[in-house]
Amino acid sequence: MAEAKTGLDSKKHGEKSKDRKRWNKKLAVIGAVVFLALAIAITSKQATQYHKSCQCSQDSRKYTGIVEDCCCDYETVDSINGAVLHPLLQELVKTPFFRYFKVKLWCDCPFWPDDGMCKLRDCSVCECPESEFPEPFKKFVQPGLPPDDLKCQEGKPQAAVDRTLDSQAFRGWIEVDNPWTNDDETDNSEMTYVNLQLNPERYTGYTGPSARRIWDAIYSENCPKYSTGEICPEKRVLYKLISGLHSSISIHIAAEYLLDEAQNLWGRNMELMYNRVLRYPDRVKNLYFTFMFVLRAVTKAANYLEQAEYNTGNVEADLKAQSLMRQLLYNPKLQAACPLPFDEAKLWQGQSGPELKQEIQNNFRNISALMDCIGCEKCRLWGKLQVLGLGTALKILFSVDGKNHLSQPLELQRNEVIALMNLLNRLSESVNLVHEIGPTIEKTTENFTSEHPILHRSRLEQTWEAIKEFCNVYLAG
Repeated sequence: MAEAKTGLDSKKHGEKSKDRKRWNKKLAVIGAVVFLALAIAITSKQATQYHKSCQCSQDSRKYTGIVEDCCCDYETVDSINGAVLHPLLQELVKTPFFRYFKVKLWCDCPFWPDDGMCKLRDCSVCECPESEFPEPFKKFVQPGLPPDDLKCQEGKPQAAVDRTLDSQAFRGWIEVDNPWTNDDETDNSEMTYVNLQLNPERYTGYTGPSARRIWDAIYSENCPKYSTGEICPEKRVLYKLISGLHSSISIHIAAEYLLDEAQNLWGRNMELMYNRVLRYPDRVKNLYFTFMFVLRAVTKAANYLEQAEYNTGNVEADLKAQSLMRQLLYNPKLQAACPLPFDEAKLWQGQSGPELKQEIQNNFRNISALMDCIGCEKCRLWGKLQVLGLGTALKILFSVDGKNHLSQPLELQRNEVIALMNLLNRLSESVNLVHEIGPTIEKTTENFTSEHPILHRSRLEQTWEAIKEFCNVYLAG
């Protein structure tokens, strides 16, 4: 009995010793975990303080001073755009005259077979019977057929163009080709007339290699990225115009983004807007430059645009369009704050000026032709409109002598004026979005877009999760 009791005591003592060792081991692990957690917390705090310090310096670096290659500063542009240009343009493009745009939606791509694909259903629509389209606007009352009669479309896909028109009268304007653009606007047989208010510029799902191919061809073959001192001013202007237009398009896609296709929920994709434009200062600066460039073209053509006939048969709406145009062209605040947004006289100087002008004109014509390679119908509509608007600005600034008007009188098509003013409105809205919500977007998206904070935070989270899993498994054992 004594030997048995001694063996039992020895066994109990051994178990207590094992328990004590196991508990000491657990305490050691817990201590190590606590120490590591404190180290992580300190490191995280230091990284956060460092990031806040960097972010603070970035926030303090706002866009100030003169817009590069322009004659106005950023503060003035934001102020005059918010107080004058943006509200006037928003009203102007809603009037009947500026609401309808004539466009060739279906053309063969001159550079490669069209392989465009969209994620949304029916991004590209089939060629409908000719009877479904209205006659040219020079005829007085010719309404389009109601949507129920469209034979080759199912429903109203988000990325397809809504061709619904109302019975308005349009007085014909001159028809003369723009030397800066590829489209033959005098060919009415293949033109489609669309209501821009029913086809807003927004996300369509047109992404992937086909979409990237368009921009790659534009930049690499027609206006490559320049380096300071390595490119002439004229080529730099072309690059900045395309970059600014690209930024504006990206902003509008992000501003009206399809957040939930199943529920048809639209809203702002702030992370996309930041990643595409706002995180790149050069893209924002080029947006401002393009806005100033187009504004200069509009103000230079003030006499022509004031005297133009904005006649749709709707007397009240036409008078409003003419009034809004005059308010924009001769606004005292605009004239006082920024009388010369861009000085085009400094370009095309020297003996090589004419040859350089012809070269850049050919480059822009190629860019215009690339719009026929866009595989999404609605993207093609807005691409053609805005490139035509930019080509019209180039035509006004560089195809007419602004000093004596003896070289060539200014002649614009109705479609060119519509494209020009709608482009100015698009750029104005983009600048307004950058100014009003840009800082907010940067603050709310910095956790998703700053490379170092993401990497640091991700490692901390992974380490902490690994520690918790290790503790759970180890202590359970």
